[in-house]
Amino acid sequence: MKIVINGIHANLRFSAAHMIPEHDSCGCIHGHSYIVDVVVEGERSGKFGFVADFKEVKGIVREICSVMDHKVLIPLKNKFISFKSIEESIEFDIDGKEYKLPADDCYLLDLKSTSAEDLAEYFTEKVFQKLKDHGAKISSVEICVNEGIGQGAFFTKSE
Repeated sequence: MKIVINGIHANLRFSAAHMIPEHDSCGCIHGHSYIVDVVVEGERSGKFGFVADFKEVKGIVREICSVMDHKVLIPLKNKFISFKSIEESIEFDIDGKEYKLPADDCYLLDLKSTSAEDLAEYFTEKVFQKLKDHGAKISSVEICVNEGIGQGAFFTKSE
């Protein structure tokens, strides 16, 4: 059995800026109003026979959204980004173009990119692990991170 949470209706969203180094149009800092959709599949279990409690799933996703909301998302493992500092300010260089941003305005991700695809995988891994840690008998989590209505990337993690 599976449960589905539509992010636009459940208010699972965040606004953030990012860039995709070397990409023709997405290489500059730009932003999106992201919407996160969730599908959880597994066995019904527990006192109420839930696959997973909607409230718990939404809480996990909102927690992730809240740390990214109104931040510049920066991937730490991108081969095109040369970091000079990640302490009080985030200083980096991309192809000779220098950036310096207050650390409070940034969210650093241990990813190669901040594409919708990589963000979907990031969300999925975190949600899957937290639900497992809380004892849910889930077999898969699928998350779509939308960069706007009708444009997003899905990632599925299964046991």
